[in-house]
Amino acid sequence: MPEIGKINVSRQGFGAMGLSHSYGQADDAASIRTIHRAIDLGVTFFDTATGYGNGHNEELLGQAIAARRDELILASKFVHRPNGGGAAVEAVRPRDAVEASLKRLGVERIDLYYLHRVDPDIAIEESIGELGRLVDEGKIGGVGVSEAGADGIRRGHATYPLTALQSEYSLWTRDVEVEILPTVRELGIGFVAYSPLGRGFLAGAEVTDPDDRRRLHPRFQPEAIAANSRRRDVIDQVATRIGATAAQVSLAWVLSRGVVPIPGTRHIAHLEANWAANDLVLDADALVALEAAFPRGATAGARYPAESLRLVPPEPVPA
Repeated sequence: MPEIGKINVSRQGFGAMGLSHSYGQADDAASIRTIHRAIDLGVTFFDTATGYGNGHNEELLGQAIAARRDELILASKFVHRPNGGGAAVEAVRPRDAVEASLKRLGVERIDLYYLHRVDPDIAIEESIGELGRLVDEGKIGGVGVSEAGADGIRRGHATYPLTALQSEYSLWTRDVEVEILPTVRELGIGFVAYSPLGRGFLAGAEVTDPDDRRRLHPRFQPEAIAANSRRRDVIDQVATRIGATAAQVSLAWVLSRGVVPIPGTRHIAHLEANWAANDLVLDADALVALEAAFPRGATAGARYPAESLRLVPPEPVPA
């Protein structure tokens, strides 16, 4: 069983963001059934955040896991200023965010709590220091940070030992390989990979719901889709050769990097197929083909719209 810091988790976790309307309208009853099936399959690690559905996601997850809370590892996240507001917006304190998350989740302790984005106007030492005090008080089990650069990771870890770093990582987003993965491995910090299926694109998903926020992403604009689809064809070719799905191949590649991916889905059939990727081992030919098709920095389109991109580490310049 893999570890994040010293927390034992399942090989894959479950990212709950999509259960709260990020990708169009969702159905709570269906979402709860999917979460229950995930637990039955062996998923023990569930990831949510205060900003997913303005608290709805935490409430939904808390309701779904209430009867089996003691078997599971819960992670949530907060931002100091909702919606990326600047210094003029009053900052949320970590203590207040944790208390609100505990109430929405209906638990006495959250196993892992992240600073969701580093606030450019608040020193990371201040944020991580206060989260560390909440660990000492028993309200959270470990401190994490999401989308921090290598320098921020080192500074945060020096303030209070970080349990985990969560960043986007998949075949089409490999920037973390330059500095961030080496840094967390040096420091003994766990790495959690969100969007391991490229927000569904690497699995062949199409964006059809007018409320799906992926419509705002540069990578989901027509020109980028056309360019990136040519790369995705290689995943399909590998999948056909080894008798797997494109999603399973993409997840198996992330798993091969020694990290913990947290794919999310609303559909039990997709969940079960994703979980089967745990047993898929890619051969040398597959790895060479996939990495040649998706060299670092070659994906068409930025990974976030401009207003969100300013809160994530800049992409490294290709060597």
